[in-house]
Amino acid sequence: MLLVNDIKERLKNLAERLEKAFAILNLDDERAELAKLQDTSSKSDFWDDSTTAGDMMQKIGNIKNKLTAWDDMTNQINDLNEIASATDESDTEMVGELTAGLEKAESNFETLEFDLLFIGPHDSENAIISISAGAGGADASDWAEMLMKMYLSFAEKHGFTSIILHKTDAEEAGIKSASLEIKGDHAYGNLKSEHGVHRLVRISPYDADKARHTSFALVEVTPEIVAEDLPLDEKDLRIDTYRSGGHGGQSVNTTDSAIRITHIPTGLTATCQNERSQLQNKEMAMKVLRSKLAVLDEQNKLAELAKIKGENVTAAWGNQIRSYVLQPYTLVKDHRTNFETGDVQKVLGGYIDEFIESYLRNQ
Repeated sequence: MLLVNDIKERLKNLAERLEKAFAILNLDDERAELAKLQDTSSKSDFWDDSTTAGDMMQKIGNIKNKLTAWDDMTNQINDLNEIASATDESDTEMVGELTAGLEKAESNFETLEFDLLFIGPHDSENAIISISAGAGGADASDWAEMLMKMYLSFAEKHGFTSIILHKTDAEEAGIKSASLEIKGDHAYGNLKSEHGVHRLVRISPYDADKARHTSFALVEVTPEIVAEDLPLDEKDLRIDTYRSGGHGGQSVNTTDSAIRITHIPTGLTATCQNERSQLQNKEMAMKVLRSKLAVLDEQNKLAELAKIKGENVTAAWGNQIRSYVLQPYTLVKDHRTNFETGDVQKVLGGYIDEFIESYLRNQ
């Protein structure tokens, strides 16, 4: 059990850390934005556009949760300080309660302090994840699908909303490519660490000789930027429609409702086949394309794209950001931060938080 003076000293240190956090967070700006958003949401025509309204309500909820958490932290420290000032060293029962309260406050602060790692201009946005099979044949296609499931599990564990915008199945196993929309508080800030080539080493289930194979998949992560006012010239767009399908000729849609939009001047593409309606798929694909173009347009276009999206790399040897080894031993290692763990199955089950935090702290 701690002495009262020790408790006071640690509370002072905690209060100083809280003050530094507030200087970074600019919570007054968040409160002003919340008031503005709430004013907009109270208007009679707010729900006329249900998609935009839903996104705004999500943002309102995220800001509210953030402000409440930091306000509770402030109150917790203030309450403990008041109790400590009125507690005598001989009151062992109260000192014990103070010690427990201090340790809880410090633990809560460590959790909240994670917010301070989100310093990027788009970290608070939703995320678009694109996954493509690279070198490795059937193993690479299977690996791409394993990664897709990993990110869907991560989203579920964090209470994020995930939508498969498009998925192209490979002939033998797995997928050729897929795009996911992950919606939630700081979804992009969390998932930007996943951008790059992911390498898998295992005994191939597709090799009759049971040899060890190495395969690769490329993961691209971009922020979903609301940019409805971004002008797009129709002559710059090529819109292709096709029928989305899966293994065995099964089709999600009974008509050619899947959409792929190519922005001809930049070569950027966006695909969506999630909805049954061709119009809905087109709207979602346009939304994704606008987000990509908005990123490209910021800060002299190509410089901003390089900063956020990263340079184009091939999903093959020498470019991997992270390796997942299943045989002859188990290990997941991030080559940028050197963080590693032997629990591969836990990581593939969506528990990638330690890799995310090590990446953000390293940045």
